[in-house]
Amino acid sequence: MSDSDRTEYDSDDMRDWDPGMELGTAGSYPYTRGPYASMYTGRLWTMRQYAGFGDAKSTNGRFRRLLDAGQTGLSVAFDLPTQMGLDSDDDMAAGEVGKVGVAIDSISDMRTLFDGIPLGDVTTSMTINSTAPILLLLYELVAEEQGVPADRVRGTVQNDILKEYIARGTYIYPVAPSMRLVTDVFSYCASELPNWNTISISGYHIREAGSTAAQEIAFTIANGLAYVEAAQRAGLDVDVFAPRLSFFWNSHNDLFEEAAKFRAARRMWARLMKDRVGATSPSSWKMRFHTQTAGSTLTAQQPLNNVVRTAYQALAAVLGGTQSLHTNSYDEALGLPTEEAVMIALRTQQILGYESGVASVVDPLAGSYFIESMTDRLEAEAMGLISRIDDLGGAVAGIESGFQQREIENAAYDHARAVGSGDTVIVGVNRFEIDETGDHEVLRVDPRIESEQVERLQRMRETRDAVAVEAALDEVRMTAAGDENLLPPMREALKLGGTVGEVSGALVEVFGRYQARV
Repeated sequence: MSDSDRTEYDSDDMRDWDPGMELGTAGSYPYTRGPYASMYTGRLWTMRQYAGFGDAKSTNGRFRRLLDAGQTGLSVAFDLPTQMGLDSDDDMAAGEVGKVGVAIDSISDMRTLFDGIPLGDVTTSMTINSTAPILLLLYELVAEEQGVPADRVRGTVQNDILKEYIARGTYIYPVAPSMRLVTDVFSYCASELPNWNTISISGYHIREAGSTAAQEIAFTIANGLAYVEAAQRAGLDVDVFAPRLSFFWNSHNDLFEEAAKFRAARRMWARLMKDRVGATSPSSWKMRFHTQTAGSTLTAQQPLNNVVRTAYQALAAVLGGTQSLHTNSYDEALGLPTEEAVMIALRTQQILGYESGVASVVDPLAGSYFIESMTDRLEAEAMGLISRIDDLGGAVAGIESGFQQREIENAAYDHARAVGSGDTVIVGVNRFEIDETGDHEVLRVDPRIESEQVERLQRMRETRDAVAVEAALDEVRMTAAGDENLLPPMREALKLGGTVGEVSGALVEVFGRYQARV
């Protein structure tokens, strides 16, 4: 906290503070207290563990076990080649297939991934950005094969490309065509998948890269405004697409600052959508969001300490009013999470929801001198940063000038210095260290998975109608060169057996590849 030297807050901190203006009630503007009137007293948040490794069959098994254990939503982690639009047999994919998520090359893999899982009864979140339209269409096709009506296909695709240029790096195309793909998803889902959340505007990776809480709010909301403005320029009605926008936040170590961050972000979005954008529907003003505990805070030293860190971070997310939550596994600083660690992470949420009592009261922190002062401070700091981005010409112009990237780098450097000096304590790392003996179990992906995945992909190519696939890919290229929505021709290519790499490659032929500023 920037004002961490303060040790006491009282009524003087709330002088001239209007609770009606700043708080309202839960479910009403400005939504500081939450997007729904009953919050968790009516229904708990969705417990959604992020999972994916190896091939589709392996991940399907973990999905089933998590659902049997009481998880209430699925969250898919894709491997790096899938994220980058590369097929598993691409030379650039060698050594990465199935390593940080599940490998998905075609509709065949997507069928296997959700085999035996009724897609009309679960919601699915997919952490995918550059290839988001492709993976969304594969999911839609599998749901259609299961006979699920379009209005029962529910979930979220991350589809947030701007934060990739800022903080994460899994981009493919230049900014302008990437933004076109984002808004094409908005338009397509408005007509074809009405209950699908078309974007999860992500502060998570911005925070993981080293930002402060205020920077996370500001850069994420600035990106959100850029998407809204791009969709409006494309002719879309804000009150049609905005209700399906969602956000994705990090829950970091400072319990009260994080809870205040969520409240401030919700209030800011409501005000900006109403007053700046001009949205008239209350549904367009509501910020609904998913939260994940902070992977960057997990330590390889004394890894069981991460169970405690994750529990407090989850508590902050719930106190801040999240709609869904992923709790990290304690062993993720060592490798992919083991089955035991994943189960502890899920049980952490369930104990919080069913045993702790925090879900029995709507916004229990409301009215606290400390919390409300911090909520106001974070909003003011974040709005100051948004004003600086506006002066640069908006989020895209800021990214192109390197503004957001530099701000995050400076914040990360300051934090690293504080840890190095001991001013910021990391238990087990720079204080309370112990000599550790013994090995912790680490999940290792069988190296045979890559060769088997490549073999399946090549067999699929041999059995499909190659002429029909190539004709469909030509249609993708032609549409990319024009201005029609790209998802219908992409859908046809994928339905015929076109691969993630082939569809993405067709777009690269027209759009080119993005080259980062050095």
